[in-house]
Amino acid sequence: MTGYRAAWRSLPVAQRWMIGLLALAVLLANVAQPFPEVAPLHHLPTVAVIAAPPLFLARWPLSTRAVAFLFAFWLLHTLGGRYTYSNVPYDAWASALFGVSTGDLLGTTRNHYDRLVHLAFGVTSIPAAMELARRQGAGPFAAACLGVGFVAAASAVYEIFEWGLTLVMAGGAADAYNGQQGDIWDAQKDMAMAMLGALAMAAVELRRRAA
Repeated sequence: MTGYRAAWRSLPVAQRWMIGLLALAVLLANVAQPFPEVAPLHHLPTVAVIAAPPLFLARWPLSTRAVAFLFAFWLLHTLGGRYTYSNVPYDAWASALFGVSTGDLLGTTRNHYDRLVHLAFGVTSIPAAMELARRQGAGPFAAACLGVGFVAAASAVYEIFEWGLTLVMAGGAADAYNGQQGDIWDAQKDMAMAMLGALAMAAVELRRRAA
């Protein structure tokens, strides 16, 4: 425990604030939780992420910029977890704020919040992945390739995990957690969105380093 406290105190103040705010977000996401039978499956990984960073970041430090990208992803995931992704009411929010729903603008009735978060996973993972690769001696382009490869592998492993988990869950809970919404190509599209985000962000990072 002493080592954990020392690792926590060694983190930059901004990074400690982000971890604390993420913990608060998870608590708030479970106030009057509308889907209590599925919510723990979404939020338990976030709780692990909140507990683990002091140890990981003490061993493999990241810039506050890279941590901020990861923090943004986990906030989006926490919001999705509150509503089991498929029920995030962004259409209602857009209608209340702007008088028009995003579904009307895009011509779709499907809830695409899960696609947004998969895209965000690709975008937000690249800065940290490239920093770690660069620290091991990889050049900028090699670091970008490794980062994109990490996103591809992590996306595939997650989809396999999601499939395996739903095999052992009750039908209704499995559908709610999986969020497939009747699309047989849901897993492939999710992975494609993550790859698109990773490739776009890798290009941005390479350009940023060349500037």
